[in-house]
Amino acid sequence: MTHVFVFTNHKGGVGKSTSATNIAFGMVNLLRRANAANPRVLIIDTDSQGHASLVTTGKKDYGADDSLYTVLMAERQNAPQTLMNCIVQSQWDENLHVLPASPMLEGAERELMGVAGAPYRLADPLSKIANQYGAIVIDTRPSFSLLTEMGLIAATDAIIPVEPRYLETVGLTSVIQKINDIREGWRHPNLRVSGLLVTKMDTRVRGHNHLLAELKAHPVLGKLLLGVIPSNEAVSYAHRNHQSLFTYDPRSSASKAYMQVVASLVRYLSKGGE
Repeated sequence: MTHVFVFTNHKGGVGKSTSATNIAFGMVNLLRRANAANPRVLIIDTDSQGHASLVTTGKKDYGADDSLYTVLMAERQNAPQTLMNCIVQSQWDENLHVLPASPMLEGAERELMGVAGAPYRLADPLSKIANQYGAIVIDTRPSFSLLTEMGLIAATDAIIPVEPRYLETVGLTSVIQKINDIREGWRHPNLRVSGLLVTKMDTRVRGHNHLLAELKAHPVLGKLLLGVIPSNEAVSYAHRNHQSLFTYDPRSSASKAYMQVVASLVRYLSKGGE
C-alpha cells in the first residue's frame, strides 16, 4: 500500500507548504539513494493559493483543464485518467510529480456542495493510480473545508505542522479530534495522526522553549513529535528562487532538521507503516 501523507492544520502560516514540498523532495532523494523499486513521489496541492504548485513547478496559472479542479469536476469513470493527465513533473526532480492547484478550487467547493459522494472525489481516482508512486504528499489549505476533508479521506497519515506559539495543548487536541472525527465519520480506519512537526522554532525565545518542553512532557502529544524545524531565513530565499531548501542551502539548520524528518518517514515506509 502506498502511504499518503496529508499536511494539515486550521491555522495559516505554520509551514504546511514548505514542509510538504521539501519533505516530498527529500523522500525522492532518500528512496533513490536506497535503490527503492519506486522512488517517485507525488505532491497534491489542494490549496487554491497554489503555493506548493508555484515553488515546485514555477507557475500557478493552472485552470479548468490542467489541475486538481479538473479531476474533481470529471465524470467518475474518467477521473483516474484525468488525474494522470493533469500531473506534471516538478522543476526540482524528474521523480517529483505535482497535481497542481488552481484558483478555481474556491468555486469547486460551492459547486460540489451537496453532491453525493463529493468528499471522495480525490480519494477514489487517487486509489487507482497510487501504486505508481513510492509515496504521496497532500498539501491542504488552512481550514477544515471540504477540500481538506477530501485530502484527509484520501490519506493514510496526517502530519500537523505547528509553530511554537500555537503549541497550546487545547488547540492541538482540537485539530487531532477533528481528524479523528473525519476518520470515524467517513469510516476511514486507515487514517492516523502520525506526527506533529514544530516549525519556525527560535531557541532564543523563552516562550518557544517553554512550550516545546510542555509538548515533549505531554503523555500523548509528546509521543507524536516528529521533528523540530528551526526558524531559518534560507526557507524564504529558497521559496523566492523556486528551489527546494535542500538545493538552495543543504547546510542550513532547517535543511538538516527536515532531512532528519525525511529519514524518519522513509524508515516508516520501509517498515510498512509500523
